[in-house]
Amino acid sequence: MATQLPASEYRGRIEICRQYLAETAADAAVWFDATAIEYVTGFAHIQTERPVALALTQDRIEITVPRLEVERVEPNERIDAVHHYFDYPGGRPVETAAEMLDTLGVEGVVADSDGAPGVMGYDGPALSEFVDVETQSWVDRMRWEKTDAEIDCIRESARWANLGHRYLADYTEVGAHPATVSQRASTDASRAMLDTLGDNYVERVRGSGPVHAGYISGEETALPHGHTPNERLSAGDVLVTGASANVDGYHSELERTMFVGEPDDEQVHYFELMKEAQDVAIDALGPGVEIAYVDEQVQDFFREQGIADLARHHVGHNIGLDGHEPPYIDRGWTDADRVTDEDAEMQPGQVYTIEPGVYTEDAGYRHSDTIAITEDGVEWLTFFPRDIEGNTIRA
Repeated sequence: MATQLPASEYRGRIEICRQYLAETAADAAVWFDATAIEYVTGFAHIQTERPVALALTQDRIEITVPRLEVERVEPNERIDAVHHYFDYPGGRPVETAAEMLDTLGVEGVVADSDGAPGVMGYDGPALSEFVDVETQSWVDRMRWEKTDAEIDCIRESARWANLGHRYLADYTEVGAHPATVSQRASTDASRAMLDTLGDNYVERVRGSGPVHAGYISGEETALPHGHTPNERLSAGDVLVTGASANVDGYHSELERTMFVGEPDDEQVHYFELMKEAQDVAIDALGPGVEIAYVDEQVQDFFREQGIADLARHHVGHNIGLDGHEPPYIDRGWTDADRVTDEDAEMQPGQVYTIEPGVYTEDAGYRHSDTIAITEDGVEWLTFFPRDIEGNTIRA
């Protein structure tokens, strides 16, 4: 049972970043992206209008944060010094980061962006106004392949997602509201997870539990990103579910198409087509397989079945610290200029959601499973039943 990354993971990441830095003419690497900062140091924060800047040299790691983050970041043993500004817009975030770099004797950096991202109204100067800047995307690429420790966390996430999904199915009945069923399932699964893990649970959420399980229903399922409708469940409703759990920042994805009561012939037809499309995709997975090929196989199947017009999205995506990460299982993946021949192929350690969907005018049909690419094949991390019998809610 893995509930937290070991310290050795961060030491290894820092060493790799320093090796990359040594291959440049820069004095430091800089990151503004919250997920990248978490990946390198383990310091997790919410990206707002208050920028955070991390600087890594060959012998130091220092960080600039708003005043409200000082006490949260100071205990991090991987960060040697904390600099702060009061707040934004009253403070001077990038100027403070530039002063931090000056104290480190830095004249040139390789950064993930030339200044902080413009989120929640932030509009500040470029870092290049103060220091020479070249760009890099080291962490973005490092995150594609997960280590054994990262996959252990995703595997643990899938375990609790499965429990949340089981509660979701158990609490679903005619007359229930999908919002309250989702809340109840999420709460009860989170309570079980927290009670079981105890002090081993790493706090990663604010005001909510570590497990989320919910669904959309009715005509909203015809929209891949539909909203929860404000209507109670009726016999004959189609449900598209989703469940995950946060384990030291890592996530899995479990989705199922379910039915409230016995499905009719049309619902069975599209369910089986969707499930067969997912089988096609999973059968195509493996190390060395071209990523775009998997999507092409599914699209070929849809065309053979005469339902290509009912597809709305690609087959899936990588998953880890973010719900959606590259590589994307998409026909256009190999066309991107930045994708090398090696990057065009699936590699051991990559973890994908496999979720081809079929969407009619009345309802949507989509399963999603989280599957890791191994040295000699694949490993299923999610494990809720996929058959129609296991996804039919009966009174």
